[in-house]
Amino acid sequence: MDSAYYLAATAAVILIGLSKGGFSGLSSLAMPLFSLTISPVRAAAILLPIMIAQDWVSVWAFRREFNARNLKILLPAAVIGIAAGWGLAAQVSEAMVRLAVGVISVVFVAFMLLRGRFLSRAASPANVAPGVLWGALAGFTSMVSHAGGPPFMVYVMPQRLSPRIFAGTSTMFFAGVNLLKVPPYFLLGQFSRENLIASATLLPVAILATLAGVWLVRRVSAERFYSLILGLTFLIGVKLTYDALRDLSA
Repeated sequence: MDSAYYLAATAAVILIGLSKGGFSGLSSLAMPLFSLTISPVRAAAILLPIMIAQDWVSVWAFRREFNARNLKILLPAAVIGIAAGWGLAAQVSEAMVRLAVGVISVVFVAFMLLRGRFLSRAASPANVAPGVLWGALAGFTSMVSHAGGPPFMVYVMPQRLSPRIFAGTSTMFFAGVNLLKVPPYFLLGQFSRENLIASATLLPVAILATLAGVWLVRRVSAERFYSLILGLTFLIGVKLTYDALRDLSA
C-alpha cells in the first residue's frame, strides 16, 4: 500500500461521500479509480463497510419516502445478480474482474449521456418482468463493482417518480443490496483484519465528504461537475479494460 493506494482510496471514499450527499452517480467512479491500485475484489471489500455506514444515515432521512412496489420487485431479483457476481469473483481471474469493472464504467457513461431519452417518455408502471431483469443486473454490477446505479435508473427513471420518492427508493434499495453483499464478501475471505482496518481508517473521510456533498450540491454547477466526472470515469474504464485485455492475452 503505497502513496498511490492512499491517494486512490481517499479519492474513492470522497466520491462515495459526495454521492450520498446529493451528487448521485459519483460513486460509480470510486471502484474503477480504486481498482487502479489494488485488486477490484479487495477494493470493493474495503469500500463495502463504508457504504453500509453511510446507507443507514440515508435510510433514516428517507424512512417515509420510497416506493414499496419497486423494492418488492427489485430486491429479490438483486439476490440473483449478487449470487452471479459472487460466482464471477470466486471462479475467474483478477483480470476478468478488472475487465468487468472497466466495461461497466464505459457502459455507465454511455447510459448517462443517453438518459434524456428515458426522461422524455410518458410515465411507465413498475412491471414485474423488466424489474426482475434490471434488478438482477443491478445486483450483479453492484456485487462486482458497487455500480448498480445504471440498471436501477434504467428501470425506475421511466416511472417519473417525484425526486424525493426516487431518492428514497434508491436509498432503500442499495441499503438492502449492500447488506445482501456481506455474506458473499465474507465467503470470499475479503473481510480480513487488514481490510476492516483500512475501512475504519477511511470512514471519517467518507463522513466528511458526505457532509461536503450536502453543502456543495446547493452551490456548485452540477452540469459541469458531472461532465468532469463522466470524462474521468470513461478514461479510467478504458484503461482498466485495456489492462485486463492485455493481461488476458499475455
